[in-house]
Amino acid sequence: MARDRQSGEDYVAPIRRLLVGLLVLVLLGVFLIWRIDSPRVERLRAEVIDTVVPSFDWAMAPVTATADLIADFQSYQRLAQQNQDLRRELQQMKAWREAALQLEQENAKLRDLNNVQLDPDLTFVTGVVLADSGSPFRQSVLLNVGQRDGIVDGWATMDGLGLVGRISGVGSDTSRVILLTDTSSRIPVTIQPSGQRAILSGDNTLNPPLDFVEDADQVRPGDRVVTSGDGGVFPSDLQVGQVALGTDQRLRVRLSADYERLQFVRVLRSQGIERIEDPGGLVAPADLPLPTAEATAEATDG
Repeated sequence: MARDRQSGEDYVAPIRRLLVGLLVLVLLGVFLIWRIDSPRVERLRAEVIDTVVPSFDWAMAPVTATADLIADFQSYQRLAQQNQDLRRELQQMKAWREAALQLEQENAKLRDLNNVQLDPDLTFVTGVVLADSGSPFRQSVLLNVGQRDGIVDGWATMDGLGLVGRISGVGSDTSRVILLTDTSSRIPVTIQPSGQRAILSGDNTLNPPLDFVEDADQVRPGDRVVTSGDGGVFPSDLQVGQVALGTDQRLRVRLSADYERLQFVRVLRSQGIERIEDPGGLVAPADLPLPTAEATAEATDG
């Protein structure tokens, strides 16, 4: 028995070496054939690929199914996120719808009133920002409109979203705009819907603080901030921004104007507020003499 086992082991080793040698020769032959640049060899390679590759589709089926499953799951996640975004936008649209209905009702009430003189719509001149002279100490821009366009010092400027600043310096063909973020900027504003008055003070940041708020407890983040028109500095009800609570716990304003892409600016033609020098002129026309005390006494005696 020991001799038979030893003789079997003697046969296995040569056969193994022979098979390994044949495998090496076959692989070497395949490598050489695959590297030969010949039309016949190319046709042979194409036939081999056409014969072998389709038969491996069953092996790729699990991989393909897994890839499709992952793609479907990612698509489901995107659909869920889009659904949440649409619900959020729907809630916002409902809020805007309520605000639009309230404004429509208010507008209808104003139209029903008689003998009400509303302020005319503000006209404007559009200018192009030529240069931005912003610095850590001064925030201003230069426009290509000036005295030849009828620009007057102190007029308000806006972009398509909100108030930008005011004209401070007018030349023949150019004018300078002091931005709301400049440290020298101080404008009176109204916080809606509470109606609180405050002063928007520039501090060279995109979120200037609110100073001298009448009652800060009635102000909430997200409240709308507009110009108050006090002092005739700006026309009233110009969009400025929204209230935000800063990291320093101060009430600040998130400006509506897009200062990062400030290319076109509208200069509002403001006619200003007429000053009343003679209060009696409100009662009688200026060309008629006011009744004296003696004339009034005579009329009473008669």
